[in-house]
Order: sequence, then C-alpha cells, then structure tokens
Amino acid sequence: MTKIIFHLLNIIFVFLYIYPGSLLGFFIYGDILRQPQITSNFIVSSNHVYAFFLLSSLGLISYFKSLKIIILYLILISIILELLHLFIPNRSFQFSDLFGNIVGVLIPVIILIL
Repeated sequence: MTKIIFHLLNIIFVFLYIYPGSLLGFFIYGDILRQPQITSNFIVSSNHVYAFFLLSSLGLISYFKSLKIIILYLILISIILELLHLFIPNRSFQFSDLFGNIVGVLIPVIILIL
C-alpha cells in the first residue's frame, strides 16, 4: 500500500511542478500566481522541505530493500523537477527551492541511518 501511495505522490509532485503556476494557489486563493506558504521560510523554502520530506519518507519505507536506488532517485527527482522551472512559464528556478528539495530528501535518509 505504501508503494501505491508513493507512486501516486510522485505523479502529483510532477504535475504540480510542471504546471505553469500554482495549482494550490488557484484552489486556495483563486490566483495561480500566489503560492500558499505552510510556514515562513528560513534559508530554504520550507514548503519544499516538507514536500520532499514526505515523499522521501514514503519512498524509503516503500523501497527499504533498495535504499541506494531510492535515495539516488529521490535526489535526482528533487533536482530535475526544480531545473524544469527554468523552462516552464510562470515558474522560476530558485536555489533556495532546490536546496529545500535536497534537505527534504536528506532529513529522512539521515534519520534512517541513525
């Protein structure tokens, strides 16, 4: 069941990342240019940390027997999805978002190792 949730969350992430604007902003505020903020940012984009923490936690639980592969996948998807913002209208690549993505991946990995 966790694998199914992990794969569905991956599909949702890709869709949210490649959509030209903020779907969550549209549903919450009626404005695709406004991004909802869960908590205030501190050095990194907190929304990105939370999102990739959730995705990574599910991935690590789902694919515990293939840790090297899932960790590599999670790091690559966090980088690729942010780099796509260079080419998508109404989206912008930001190093703080990229760093937030990677931090969100690494926190569950570090917790798992400890």
